[in-house]
Amino acid sequence: MGLTNKTTNRRRSKDEVLERPQYGWIWKPLLVLLILYLVVTVALGVWWSRTPAGFDVEQAVAEQRDGGTAARGAVTVAGLRTTLATLIDKPGGYLRNDIAPPGLWLDNMPAWEYGVLRQARTLVAAMPALADGSAETFEATATRLRGDGRDWLYPSTEHRIRQALDDLDAYLVQLGEPGHAGFGDDGKGLAPWLSQVAKELDEMGGRLSASVGDKERLAELGVPVASLPESTPWYRVDNVFFEARGQAWALRHLLAAMRRDQADVLEAAGLAERWDALAAELERSQRRLWSPVVLNGSGFGIFANHSLVMANHVLRARDLVRELAEGVAAPVEGSGAEAPSNEG
Repeated sequence: MGLTNKTTNRRRSKDEVLERPQYGWIWKPLLVLLILYLVVTVALGVWWSRTPAGFDVEQAVAEQRDGGTAARGAVTVAGLRTTLATLIDKPGGYLRNDIAPPGLWLDNMPAWEYGVLRQARTLVAAMPALADGSAETFEATATRLRGDGRDWLYPSTEHRIRQALDDLDAYLVQLGEPGHAGFGDDGKGLAPWLSQVAKELDEMGGRLSASVGDKERLAELGVPVASLPESTPWYRVDNVFFEARGQAWALRHLLAAMRRDQADVLEAAGLAERWDALAAELERSQRRLWSPVVLNGSGFGIFANHSLVMANHVLRARDLVRELAEGVAAPVEGSGAEAPSNEG
């Protein structure tokens, strides 16, 4: 009995000490706030990591222009603008340069953003060759997008992207003015752009293949194992996968826009069907990922090999892009005009 009383008194004394003013009670609400903060940041991280839905390029043109006719190239420019705007308008905005949670903790969405930005840069760099007339607008836009995608100090990446959007808005207005020259009507500059896209996809396919680790499966796909880069560390496999998803997402929309601007060129060259096959291949690469993590299983095991599947889509798309680049360049060479260089 005496021992029980002593224990009870000791507990009561400890509780009284903890509740004294010098200890304060502030730690309790602080703990609650910390828990709430962690719950909110985790929920935001899950929401912000969702890949944005696709968009219709025709609707993008209608939203960015007041109607009327425009020179060739308006759909492509509008598609490029919407692609870039998605980076800063999606939930969470641009995350690659975040320095605070939850953006600081995320890696899949920043990798996806980098993939989108790479394809946007590739098209902007090819714009001077695609467009007739002055290329100053595109050169300025390319300079803005060429900076480090992780910049958060002024001028931040978001600031430069908004400047690029303003440049593209101004060019869209010019395309609607009478007598303004848009893209060339002979497919000029299309082959160099496609050649550079093929190089981007080839590099991306190599990195995805290096993430697989199963050399026999890669050999079955015709991937030259000896030329692959070093194996990707396990903690970066998902980054490579989502960067590839970002490139495929952006390229799918840019190709759809270019398809509308260059429909007559593609039909004349007999490439419309191959172009649509490329779009379908990129569309398949965007199928929903049901697993919460990127898995690299093997054989007929219970786990999928996501990197291998994505590498398969990317390398098929690369081969189709190469065929299109060669097919677009051939009519230009046959017309007697100077053939566009296939250098990126």
